[in-house]
This record gives sequence, structure tokens and C-alpha cells, in this order.
Amino acid sequence: MFDDLEPRPQRGEPLRALAREDLDVYAIEDLETRIADLEAEIVRSRTAIEAKRSKKNAADALFNFGS
Repeated sequence: MFDDLEPRPQRGEPLRALAREDLDVYAIEDLETRIADLEAEIVRSRTAIEAKRSKKNAADALFNFGS
């Protein structure tokens, strides 16, 4: 109910916070897990980019038909 009153985090802020995090406190295994999670996020981001490109290309083809 009151969640709507909370300010939304700025776009990209979680990534900036992640980049500022002190890595010295992590064990090697934790850092390896972190890397795996970040690599999974990269794959997710690339998949989103490809989906958006595909939609844009389809729209461009539709609206440029006959040009």
C-alpha cells in the first residue's frame, strides 16, 4: 500500500552500487559466484537487446514496405 509512496531507485543505480562494493571482504568462492551471476546478467541483457532489435527490425520492415 505504502510502496507506491517510496521513491523509485534511479535507473542503473543498483549496478553503480554494485561497482562501489568492497570486494576485499569476499571469499574466492563468493567472488566466483558473483562473476557467474554477473555473466548471467550479461546474457540476460544481450537477450533483451536482441529481442528489441528484432522488434525494431520487424517494425522498420513493416513501415518501410514499398519504399
